[in-house]
Amino acid sequence: MRIRRLEKTEVDQPTADIYDHFMKVRGNVPNMFRTVAHRPEILRTMIAHFRAVMETGTVGQKLKELVIVRTSQINSCQY
Repeated sequence: MRIRRLEKTEVDQPTADIYDHFMKVRGNVPNMFRTVAHRPEILRTMIAHFRAVMETGTVGQKLKELVIVRTSQINSCQY
């Protein structure tokens, strides 16, 4: 069984605002967030953590993304 990803039209307003932020910043809403949107309270805590990691500090966001991709490759992550 798979949990389907929610579209913006299927979520509450605070979650839709999160979708809008990702569309503005990244051009898409990552699938993991669209899936967790079934539980908006958990999504909001995930987003707070994600933003703390990705949007703060001295390392640029693109380098952080590259580190994430390379870590996934090293660990043979299929996703």
